Amino acid sequence: MEGWFMQVSDALAVLRPLATGVDFFELRWMRRSHEQLQVRQDVVEPPRLIEDAGFMLTVYQGGAAGYAATADTSRAGVEEAFRTALRRAEISRGWSVTHYSPEHLQAEKGRYQSPTQKPWENVPLQERIDLLRELCLDLKKNDARFVDHQAQLHRRRWDMHLVNSLGTDIEQTFDMVNPMLSVTVHDKGVTEMRSMNGHSACRQGGFEVLDHMGYRAAAHKIHEEALQLLYAPNCPTGVMDLLLAPDQMILQIHESIGHPLEIDRILGDERNYAGTSFVRPEMFGSYQYGSEHLNVTFDPHRDHEFASYLFDDAGTRAEKTFLIQKGLLVAGLGGQLSQQRSGLPGVANARSVSWNRPAIDRMANLNIEPGPHSLDAMIAATERGISMETNCSWSIDDSRNKFQFGCEYARLIENGKLGAVVRKPNYRGISASFWRNLKMVGNAGTSDILGTAYCGKGEPNQAITVGHASPACLFSGVEVFGGEG
Repeated sequence: MEGWFMQVSDALAVLRPLATGVDFFELRWMRRSHEQLQVRQDVVEPPRLIEDAGFMLTVYQGGAAGYAATADTSRAGVEEAFRTALRRAEISRGWSVTHYSPEHLQAEKGRYQSPTQKPWENVPLQERIDLLRELCLDLKKNDARFVDHQAQLHRRRWDMHLVNSLGTDIEQTFDMVNPMLSVTVHDKGVTEMRSMNGHSACRQGGFEVLDHMGYRAAAHKIHEEALQLLYAPNCPTGVMDLLLAPDQMILQIHESIGHPLEIDRILGDERNYAGTSFVRPEMFGSYQYGSEHLNVTFDPHRDHEFASYLFDDAGTRAEKTFLIQKGLLVAGLGGQLSQQRSGLPGVANARSVSWNRPAIDRMANLNIEPGPHSLDAMIAATERGISMETNCSWSIDDSRNKFQFGCEYARLIENGKLGAVVRKPNYRGISASFWRNLKMVGNAGTSDILGTAYCGKGEPNQAITVGHASPACLFSGVEVFGGEG
């Protein structure tokens, strides 16, 4: 207990006598590990392993809150962090945007562990690297038109232990895998790239999720489709039906539903950095966000999805909740504190990316519920349209309303049948009206579980893991256009 490292139970014993006079205190310990392996152009890059750990102390006193984080996990470090948090709470008294009080909090106990069949540690490092080398060869196949090709594996493990003065005691361990494959091809002045779902192939679990995501088989498909793009005509310009694959739907969900529904953003907290929202508090319960086919859920319990958990980082138990039901906006993405401040219905999504960052409103798992239609049925229902896959560029205004997105791969749809491949496909729209043109939603057979490890928000920035599961979706009357070069 007197050494350099202190367990959470020992730290709690140190804090209790110090904190007898405060309204509330919370201790969150977190340890993070991130391994990155990469083979690029058949050359093994130096493996990277980043690890850190520390405590975040939160104190409520007199209606104000103070925070302090420390990587010094000795007795002296914990004591100093507590005194710093208390001092900051006292300094900010009378200046807070809300009255901080434990009266809205409940004591919770529980443990969560990502479902894992084949632990990452049980696969030797050499075996992981050999897999990447093999896939790199499959990506290029000794074709000189492939000017770049690479395979990557990212593995993250986060351990978190949260306790507070109410008796909360929560332990959660997250094992996350994020594989990547990509190629760049060039011939006769044309350059194209193709990848495995962009950066969005990511799930919780062990080494077995690589098979669930079809990692080994994806190299051949990427190779063939890159060559198709290299000699394809440019995407046409016009207003037409748009069929989006799950690996583009996740960007559409993330930017034009997820961010606009973050309650702290609606309250203006993110105005200086991440932006605001076109959604206003009075819209909840009455605003028709999309067509009757649109059902959007916050679902923290879906197995293997990237941001599944039992409790958020403020200790609130998480439950599946409809945010948009039959197109109607019913709830926002706001944790207990944002719900208290705004009076709006929210969910358990106060999350932190590290021990040295406070928990703020984040998306976690934000999904579109499957509909009744097969992919063939949606194609057959399209007289003139285009299907697009895999996001490669995005631009959206700071209120998350007007947007313009680009994809890697597209095929025309004419008279109910898939047609020619076209390159550099783009489309644009306005969030407030785009979802009302949702015409058909694919069934579970068209769905995929994807996400991102790089959702950025907060000052200082927090790039956090987010899950999105979506079926393919068909939209009517969308402005489509190609690119130059």
